[in-house]
Amino acid sequence: MLTPAKTLLLALGLCTALAGAASAETPFQATHPRRAEVNTRLTNLDHKVMVARSEGRIGPQKAKLIRSEARAIRARERMDARRHGGRITKVEQRKLNREENGLVRQVRP
Repeated sequence: MLTPAKTLLLALGLCTALAGAASAETPFQATHPRRAEVNTRLTNLDHKVMVARSEGRIGPQKAKLIRSEARAIRARERMDARRHGGRITKVEQRKLNREENGLVRQVRP
């Protein structure tokens, strides 16, 4: 017998399986894997800020500051890519990731 909780877990499992199959690599991700990784991390950071803000772990000013720093990182990523024909180097990727790590630490309690 399926309880509401089991039904919900089954539905979440199916959604996860379908999302995994539907999230095939895009042409951008295939040709620019470093940029795609940096941008994915920035998207995850934005989500973490939104959750932390809604849970009250960070205030509105802190959320605004973190988001503005994240926009600056994204702008640097684009600028670096322009210099190298649409790609970023491993060194640039490491630098951007270090900056993102610092922002993630600010979101954590």
